[in-house]
Amino acid sequence: MAWEFRKLGPGENVAVEASTDPFAGPKWAPPVWHMPEGLVLLVNLVRFLVRLTVFAVRNAVPLSVLAGLGWLGYRVGWVLPVVLVLVAGAGLGGWAVLDRPGFLRWVGYPARAKWRYVRVYRRDWQPVIVMAGLSRTHKGREYLPSIKRVRCGPASDRVLVQMLKGQAPDVWERATPNLAHGFGVSLARVRHGGRPGRVWLEFVRKDVLATPLPALPIPAAADVNLSGLVIGRCEDGSPWRLRVQGTHVLVAGATGSGKGSIIWSTVRALLPLMVAGLVEIWAVDPKRMELSFGRGLFERYGRYSDDPKGGMVELLEAAAEDMNRRAEEFGGVTRSFTPTTAHPFRLIIVDELAFLTAYCPDRDLRKRAEAALAVLTSQGRSVGYCVLGAQQDARKEVNNLRNLFPDRIALRLDESEQVDMILGDGARDRGAYADQISPIPQIGAGGGFVRLETVPDPVRVRAAYVSDDDISAMVAYTDHDTDDTDDDTYGPTLGAA
Repeated sequence: MAWEFRKLGPGENVAVEASTDPFAGPKWAPPVWHMPEGLVLLVNLVRFLVRLTVFAVRNAVPLSVLAGLGWLGYRVGWVLPVVLVLVAGAGLGGWAVLDRPGFLRWVGYPARAKWRYVRVYRRDWQPVIVMAGLSRTHKGREYLPSIKRVRCGPASDRVLVQMLKGQAPDVWERATPNLAHGFGVSLARVRHGGRPGRVWLEFVRKDVLATPLPALPIPAAADVNLSGLVIGRCEDGSPWRLRVQGTHVLVAGATGSGKGSIIWSTVRALLPLMVAGLVEIWAVDPKRMELSFGRGLFERYGRYSDDPKGGMVELLEAAAEDMNRRAEEFGGVTRSFTPTTAHPFRLIIVDELAFLTAYCPDRDLRKRAEAALAVLTSQGRSVGYCVLGAQQDARKEVNNLRNLFPDRIALRLDESEQVDMILGDGARDRGAYADQISPIPQIGAGGGFVRLETVPDPVRVRAAYVSDDDISAMVAYTDHDTDDTDDDTYGPTLGAA
């Protein structure tokens, strides 16, 4: 039978049976190509060798160990390999007992990653991806994204995925609920993959932030870093380091969400430098409740005001004026700020920012407060000023200065739209579910999501809870002789974790 090809459209070639009858209809049928058996075997052999080589390279260490044990068993008997295995097992057990973090990092987590790759992700990959709508079918052939790497941590897994050509990360962000249920985890998030065409899928297995964190030990003055104050814990178990020098911080959360935990954990971390005269805290307390516990501390090492008739605004204006004087003094002399006793770092804490910018009944005071805050947040970070503002309402008309706060923290919020108002557009799609944080204080207070100026992906964190007794102990400590400020411990009350 003779065949000929006819081109019907761009890229579409079909075969029809050749006929000399001009009135006969075409008989559509695909041509059958007979491949030589030798060529088929050669192609399959090459595929097998390539896959074997890739497998050997990826598993070079375990294959080398098995090969070495096999060679020893063949040459000297199987007693020596068994003894070596038992000794290695005892060594790993001792390592796990003496240095558990190091053992988990180099042995435990990589082994878990291999196991979960085979047992969970590779086994369930196709049905989950298909049902989530992330696969594509073209001309009868199914195309699936591929798994490149799996990493495991104490509470979550990270899966590096090569997306299909033409896919974008937002497609995966919309499918995160499907992925979470499909792989049996509590939460799924999408992170940037490091280069175009790839994304990290973060699967949270368990919530390590479900229990409250007690007040952290006060560090030694030499260990305090203004670029990373340890005030809590991140979701992956690492310390949460809050930067205060060179930035401004906005904290937003509903009533009872734990804004005080962030404020007092920050003050607690700065206490050694406050006693040393390198840090001052100027506190503005419209509610007269949260910061009043440490009034003696602030008045000794800074300033404090809760006067709604102008005292709080005057404090902010004094800070702005001093900042301008410092900028004139530093102009043309230095471009970087280092705290000294003559020019200490100043943290301006405003407990209820919305009262000064929107709710204050005196219109003139509102304008003055907003002007002073605008000066501080737009010019202050280069000369050693940082504004830490807390508010409940996330709307822009309540605080139109929020774009001047590079670092933002969203605690429990009432509505899903408020997440993007605080953390920026698309933050909730990337996993910042601040509206789903539990209202039960023991579970959700102090927990939230952080979005830094240089990192677009939000990070889930929880601040340590500083109780009233802890605050009273901090105030009492500052009444003692400051000769002990270089000590690494501050007694059983202050140093208890």
